[in-house]
Amino acid sequence: MKKGIRYETSRKTSYIFQPQHGLWQTRMRKISNHGSLRVAKVAYPLGLCVGLFIYVAYIKWHRATATQAFFSITRAAPGARWGQQAHSPLGTAADGHEVFYGIMFDAGSTGTRVHVFQFARPPRETPTLTHETFKALKPGLSAYADDVEKSAQGIQELLDVAKQDIPFDFWKATPLVLKATAGLRLLPGEKAQKLLQKVKEVFKASPFLVGDDCVSIMNGTDEGVSAWITINFLTGSLKTPGGSSVGMLDLGGGSTQIAFLPRVEGTLQASPPGYLTALRMFNRTYKLYSYSYLGLGLMSARLAILGGVEGQPAKDGKELVSPCLSPSFKGEWEHAEVTYRVSGQKAAASLHELCAARVSEVLQNRVHRTEEVKHVDFYAFSYYYDLAAGVGLIDAEKGGSLVVGDFEIAAKYVCRTLETQPQSSPFACMDLTYVSLLLQEFGFPRSKVLKLTRKIDNVETSWALGAIFHYIDSLNRQKSPAS
Repeated sequence: MKKGIRYETSRKTSYIFQPQHGLWQTRMRKISNHGSLRVAKVAYPLGLCVGLFIYVAYIKWHRATATQAFFSITRAAPGARWGQQAHSPLGTAADGHEVFYGIMFDAGSTGTRVHVFQFARPPRETPTLTHETFKALKPGLSAYADDVEKSAQGIQELLDVAKQDIPFDFWKATPLVLKATAGLRLLPGEKAQKLLQKVKEVFKASPFLVGDDCVSIMNGTDEGVSAWITINFLTGSLKTPGGSSVGMLDLGGGSTQIAFLPRVEGTLQASPPGYLTALRMFNRTYKLYSYSYLGLGLMSARLAILGGVEGQPAKDGKELVSPCLSPSFKGEWEHAEVTYRVSGQKAAASLHELCAARVSEVLQNRVHRTEEVKHVDFYAFSYYYDLAAGVGLIDAEKGGSLVVGDFEIAAKYVCRTLETQPQSSPFACMDLTYVSLLLQEFGFPRSKVLKLTRKIDNVETSWALGAIFHYIDSLNRQKSPAS
């Protein structure tokens, strides 16, 4: 490279090339260089001050835009419908629809999942869901109860999914929330709170909109209500006030939920305390029948049927013996970080008959029965879906419909098969028998049709969508004096 004088800018370094034409030019360059040194002594502190001024101005601008973004997602105009808030051009699609996002973490007993939702709200209409990104990691958050620091890695990995999915300009206006379910509800309080605090630290370091209530343990009623919102939003029932709605059945690992909108006054009068809850959504109020049965999720029910106690190893390491397992079966089963030795037992009566008697003991007086469920259309998901798909009652990919009695028929067939030839699913007889009797305890007749699905319009039918809707709606109500 030819010799030259280097000068620096904030972006790059450049060179000015000067041909060598003689001694006079060389001397002039030397004199000029001495002058440059004197100027540099003054220019350096001056440049430092200018740089500091620019940095401070940038910080103020960044904070101002973050505040503006916060209010653009939470401030609704007085008397406006849900989602009618001020927004910048960045939040408006080419067709005039307002675009916004929400992130919901589902910390369940068997895994942690992230749902990234994209919404569009046509002018003066109810919002619609335009896209969902979903990713799950195992094990559940509760598995890190004794090593809290390890939980941060999985949370960060799922946060990175949200970063990749949401445009940068929307980050600071996008609510980020984690709700834990039965897995953390079953932990001792101190351990659960330490896990939640670690998650909150990770969330606070993220670029998303994080409130003081961003991390919490979801009570069972809210879980059922949120799932009801999801299923009725996806089926279009929430768009028409006074229209027919559908009920929801969810069977998780640690708890099971039922929720529906009663139409019969007798249901409201006969419901025990704690079974009815008021829900405000889209400026309308619903009075729902909703209840969560902690300890009656599929995995917790397995343990109860086996005779174990939640969170405690078997006394003296003894085997848990069950009439719901094949007589020749011996093995190990892990639940909530505890490993149990389990085995079947020899018996004269049929396996299904003995198993049904044991399950009935576990369910006795633990489930409230309502007559109105006979007349409400219900969607069922989670383990209801998995069990039905596992024995061919529905298509494993598309889902389908069945009658409650199909679970009993499948249970009898599987139990009879296990009597003579152990299968790869040793708990199938127990699980199917349990689900069959649980549904009957709720009040569903054997002829009742249930719709089983994982997705509606390619969206997961979990409580997560309903929960983020409810969260954003509550932000709007807090900021709107008309609410």
